[in-house]
Amino acid sequence: MKLSHRPPGPVMLDVAGLELAAEERDILQHPLVGGVILFARNYADSAQLRALTAAIRALRPGLVISVDHEGGRVQRFRDGFTRLPAMRRFGALWDADPEHARGAARQAGLVLAAELRAHDVDLSYAPVLDLDYGVSGVIGDRAFHRDPQVAAELARALAQGLAAAGLKAVGKHFPGHGAVEADSHVAIPVDHRSFDAVWAEDIVPFRVLARELGGVMPAHVIFEGIDPRPAGFSPFWLQDVLRGRLGFTGVIFSDDLTMEGASVAGDIVARAAAAQRAGCDMVLVCNRPDLAVQLLDAWQPQPTADSLARIAALRPAPGGVPGDPLTLARWAPYCEARDAVLALA
Repeated sequence: MKLSHRPPGPVMLDVAGLELAAEERDILQHPLVGGVILFARNYADSAQLRALTAAIRALRPGLVISVDHEGGRVQRFRDGFTRLPAMRRFGALWDADPEHARGAARQAGLVLAAELRAHDVDLSYAPVLDLDYGVSGVIGDRAFHRDPQVAAELARALAQGLAAAGLKAVGKHFPGHGAVEADSHVAIPVDHRSFDAVWAEDIVPFRVLARELGGVMPAHVIFEGIDPRPAGFSPFWLQDVLRGRLGFTGVIFSDDLTMEGASVAGDIVARAAAAQRAGCDMVLVCNRPDLAVQLLDAWQPQPTADSLARIAALRPAPGGVPGDPLTLARWAPYCEARDAVLALA
């Protein structure tokens, strides 16, 4: 088997700039690599992004190309893309007109997915399923609503829009990050609530949507009365609850293993191993190329065939929506949805 045609592995990495460096070309051909996550630094304009994704495809056609592209303050590609509202905007619409809110969320999902697919990006880590408790700065307006049933309904509508353009939805951050103040990028958040309290509130959107999501990303949050490990390193949360009780069958992504919330698991190899043992199919290592190389050099995982198949299935099926921005700009469903999203501003 030629290396370029290897199936995607269990590691998701980033790249530094607007085009691939020579060392990055070598790294992306490592058999453990399964995908690339893009950031704002990887985007200058539409033509450049298409050139970058084409270069990645030329190396490894099966790699999953992903981005954190939710809307609001978490939207990596801006100029030349539709500015999507923060998800709280749809929650406010719901309070006035639920049907309008559902329709608007569905249209936003279609715009988000269609624009990514026109640039050969396979996946966005959306929607956020955390609840808006009003205490988490890092979640804040990224959440749809405080009411878990409303959050679930709006997330389902957005996921339907994503699916209409061929993208799978990735719900995050399981089992919920909205009730803790600390930011897991720079701290280790601890939630003191009981399992019953989390089950009755934060898990509701995941429970409602478990069989409709292509992926789930757990939180680097410790629910100390339930498990001393962050949820992303916890077999209880990922295997017993997410896989077992909720029946989730898609890909479980770790959150970024370079975040402070992951530091409790040890060095980067120990973090990846702990995440995989807990039930993660794919681990993310972002913004630290030195740690990415360290992981690829030292980690020797044994992913199951089922896990690798789940990762490979993340990529959209060919066709269904226009494959380039010029054709997309003339596609009636996209034009209608985009006009509706712009009207929300």
